[in-house]
Amino acid sequence: MYVTGVGMVPFATPSRSEPYDALAQGAVRAALSDAGIDLSQVEQAYAGYVYGDSTSGQKALYGVGMTGMPVINVNNNCSTGSSALWLARQAVQSGAADCVLAFGFEQMERGAIGSKWADRPDPFAAFSAVAHEAQGTSDAPFAAQLFGGAGAAYAETYGTRAETFAAIAVKARKHAANNPYAVFRDPVSVEQVLASPHIYGPLTRLQCCPPTCGAAAAVVTSGSFARRHGLRTDVRIAGQAMTTDVATSFAGDMPKLVGYDMSRTAADKVYEQTGVSPTDIEVVELHDCFTANELLSYEALGLTPEGTAEKFILEGENTYGGRVVTNPSGGLLSKGHPLGATGLAQCAELTWQLRGQADGRQVDDVTLALQHNIGLGGAAVVTLYEKADSRAR
Repeated sequence: MYVTGVGMVPFATPSRSEPYDALAQGAVRAALSDAGIDLSQVEQAYAGYVYGDSTSGQKALYGVGMTGMPVINVNNNCSTGSSALWLARQAVQSGAADCVLAFGFEQMERGAIGSKWADRPDPFAAFSAVAHEAQGTSDAPFAAQLFGGAGAAYAETYGTRAETFAAIAVKARKHAANNPYAVFRDPVSVEQVLASPHIYGPLTRLQCCPPTCGAAAAVVTSGSFARRHGLRTDVRIAGQAMTTDVATSFAGDMPKLVGYDMSRTAADKVYEQTGVSPTDIEVVELHDCFTANELLSYEALGLTPEGTAEKFILEGENTYGGRVVTNPSGGLLSKGHPLGATGLAQCAELTWQLRGQADGRQVDDVTLALQHNIGLGGAAVVTLYEKADSRAR
């Protein structure tokens, strides 16, 4: 399976955004143009979004064209974009289709995200119960309670300093400075991060991703389709796995409550599928919705052994000149986090990295790139991309 085209639009804060359908159409047109195909050649489309009415995917895509193809709407919380990509890859791998479009978009509201329905069972009831049992109640935004609590639990175990969490936000801004699609591109210091309003646990405001609007898209094709139509085959999906919660998620451990085991299991499956070791990875786009989750994800993905994330950060192993460049795009913290688009924006960034098209963000000589996207409730998707013909098969 090849990623033959990617596209996205610049992310924006809710007060500066276009409507979701315009965002999606911009990303889809960019991906089709990048692939060098017309919408009529696409056999299926998977549309990812969280906050929107049913069939918003059709509404968005119809502005590009109405071909009668199947359009499937996908909602998997913050991993929605990668879930759409997972379905597109499955469709191609199974032989059900040769050319599939995955696109994701979000027109978010200002303020912290939360549940929309008060008259039916809450899918986060079990998460609330575990979190409240472990750390009591708080008026802080619920996601911050979960991820901030996970960061606090990790820090209590390993003695991680507040400055270490803050350094992740500093890195995110530094990387985003070279990304024209990112929302926040101005540099910040550790002192500025720590001085921003306290939210929960080790988290301050500048360590939390902002509500964001945006869209991204990818065209996934079979090798035979790409060759038949003269499309590029330089970026291959080498492995991919999706996992959901297991019993350990609700055993009272805060890092596991926010997806540590889901992430580790998905990553291990991808490494087993491909024969790639985490030490082989050169660049990764991982789910840094909060600085605490980036730190936890280093270990969940096997990029550094358990308990060593602080050393990994302080020695600069997570940035240019280190062992693996994490979130060259600026990540969710600085690029922004439109829920339905995030996974496909990660796909676009890694595709550009493997092609050598990332401009000021380019990591030297990339042949393997890892993507990690989680959504509480829950789902984790890990995808390994490789530069085609970069290793013997």
